[in-house]
This record gives sequence, structure tokens and C-alpha cells, in this order.
Amino acid sequence: MKRRVSFLLAVILFLSGCGQTQQETEKKQYTATFLTLFDTVTTIVGKAENEESFQQEAQAIHDQLQEYHQLFDIYQEYEGIANLKTINDKAGIEPVKVDSRIISLLQDCRKIYEVTEGKVNVAMGSVLALWHEARDYGRNNPKEAKLPDKEELDEAAQHVDFEKIIIDEKNSTVYIEDSRIRLDVGAIAKGWSVQQVAEKTREGLLLSVGGNVCATGPKDEKGNPWVVGVENPEGEGDYLHTLYLTKGSIITSGDYQRTYQVEGKMYHHIIDSQTLFPADYWRSVTVLCDDSGIGDALSTALFVMSKEKGQQLLEEYDAEAMWVDGEGKIYYSPGFKKQIRT
Repeated sequence: MKRRVSFLLAVILFLSGCGQTQQETEKKQYTATFLTLFDTVTTIVGKAENEESFQQEAQAIHDQLQEYHQLFDIYQEYEGIANLKTINDKAGIEPVKVDSRIISLLQDCRKIYEVTEGKVNVAMGSVLALWHEARDYGRNNPKEAKLPDKEELDEAAQHVDFEKIIIDEKNSTVYIEDSRIRLDVGAIAKGWSVQQVAEKTREGLLLSVGGNVCATGPKDEKGNPWVVGVENPEGEGDYLHTLYLTKGSIITSGDYQRTYQVEGKMYHHIIDSQTLFPADYWRSVTVLCDDSGIGDALSTALFVMSKEKGQQLLEEYDAEAMWVDGEGKIYYSPGFKKQIRT
């Protein structure tokens, strides 16, 4: 699902050049961009002795993320890999033996499902698929764009029970008891994958996967933070704020991504599990969180609930957030402003 937090490469490059020691000037900042992961843009920024060594490091990070991309893909099969598509295809038929990373992801998804009272439910794939199909058709055929059929949505909503996802950690298998339930981990998979890779990566890198921005540590040996821009949901090309980020993640969910228009009204892709339609609480929600996977899930959860309930959820994870409502008014959790640069 969702999200684009734009980081300010020009600002980063400028700040990186200020006040460097002789040792630091020997290292330059480089950027690597990949277009094949999680159907979005992945960017890696950091300093290195030379471009060749940085590109090798970036490629290694790409290769790790690619493994997660293939494991969590619900659309494509890969030779020798039992992924989420395999599990969906075997729903109601038999358990599927999977990589332990799928087990770990789904266990974390269960925790998020419980703490958000079902607001973030990766078993909603059957509902999300109807919106995905309608959006793709509408964007390719704008004059014929239409909403998903309400009866079909209601029928699909009868098959979203996470309790029917049987996770057997001992045998490393997953079985969907209901043949019509489908997994879709878009609300958490990118951030979760970034977190796993970041934990094994050296300090001093900034990773962005579809706007899920994660800093593995300060950008230089002096401890200077990165500067990350939060996009204006009005789409005017400017930023609501620029934020300091030393270690941890910034993730935004917004109603301005993956949209399509029906009879003059725009519909986005973040679906409220109660109404089965795009949520209309907020224009965007930005979350600051130590853990990128949790931050990914929180940004979705807060987008489909009131500020009061969202604040309670933030406190569960010691996270901070910024909400933008339909009139452009901005609200902050108590600690969010401490990270604002401009």
C-alpha cells in the first residue's frame, strides 16, 4: 500500500559537504537507484571510499531486498521459491512449507492485527484485489472507470478472518483454512523488509523503498542527521516539513498515491476494513518510528482511525506522528515537533 516520503538529495549533499574533517573529505557521498523491488523505486545513499565500493555495497543490499520481494510477492511465482502467492494458491487445499522469514512476517502481522483491532489485516486480500482490479481498469480506461461492485465487496469481506491463517512455526508451514481468503501484506512488507536489511547493514546509510525511509545511523562521522522531506498532499511539489533523522524510519501514508477517478471523484488505495471503501479520515499520516516495519503498519492504521485512537496506538510503540486533515490542518503527536528542521 501507499506511501511516498521524498528525501532531499540536494539538501543532503549540501549538508554533507559542510564542516568535514580531512578524514571525512576522503569519502564521498554516492547514490544508487533500483526500479525492480516491490514495484517501486528504491534509493540507497551513503558515503564510501569510492563509487565502485559503494555500488557493490548497494547491490548487496538490493539482492537482500530482492529475496524479500520474491518471498512476499502475491502476483508472481519464482522457481524454487514457495512465496505468498503459493500460499494463496493452496488456500483450502494444503499447508505450504515456507522460508522462516515468511513465518516471522506473518507472526508480526498477527500482532499488528490484534493491536489495531483488525484495522491492519493482511487477510483482506480478496477485498483489496477488487479495488486493485477496478483501479487498474479505470486508469487504463478512464472513460469507463467504475467502483468495485458493492455486493462483491460485501461477499469478499466474509472471507478476511486472520484466525483462519494457520501458522505452524515448528514445521515452518502456513495454511489458509478458508479457500477464499487471500493474503496481501502491502501494508507492512516493504517496511518490514527494509528493517530486516537495515539491522544487518553498517551505519551511515539512508535506504528508501517506495518512500519507506530508514536511516541506519548518522550520515557522517560527526553524527550529523539526515534531512528527509515530507511531501505536501496537495501535490504542489513542495514539502510540509523537512525532518531530522539519525536512526530509525519515516513513513507516510497518503490519499494522493495509487488513485483513480470515477465520475469526477478520486479514490485512493488505503481501504477501511469497516466500510470497504477508501478511508476518509485524513489526507496523509506521517510516522516516526525506530522500527520500519512497525512504522509501515502504524502509518496505515492511523490513516483509518481517529487521532485519539491513533495517539493511543503510537504510545504502544513509542512512536510519533503528524496528521493532515481534508482542510490541510496539521496535527502533531507530543514528540513529533522535536524532529522538525523546517
